Amino acid sequence: MIGLTHYLILSGILFSIGFYGALSKRNAIAVLMSIEILFNAVNLAAIAFARYTVPANFDPNHLQFLLTGQIFAIFIVAVAAAEVALGLAIIIAIYRNRRTVDVTQIDLMRR
Repeated sequence: MIGLTHYLILSGILFSIGFYGALSKRNAIAVLMSIEILFNAVNLAAIAFARYTVPANFDPNHLQFLLTGQIFAIFIVAVAAAEVALGLAIIIAIYRNRRTVDVTQIDLMRR
């Protein structure tokens, strides 16, 4: 049976992959993709906690206890979408000026 531990291990693995990618990649688009993996790992953990942790005095008529993780996940997805839109706009603007998306070659203080 798949339990909370399995989801948290998967979330930890995804978070580690995203963290490594965000720190090690030189391409700005790959860094944005790695940050998205980080957000998805947090979403998975939030939904898993919401699914497997039920209050002791749970009343089936009050579903807000069960939907907390899902609501947090929706907010995280909305923030991630805004982050990607803004990040891609910045990367496109930098590419137009510098003709590169390599994060090690981008120096905004120099023309």
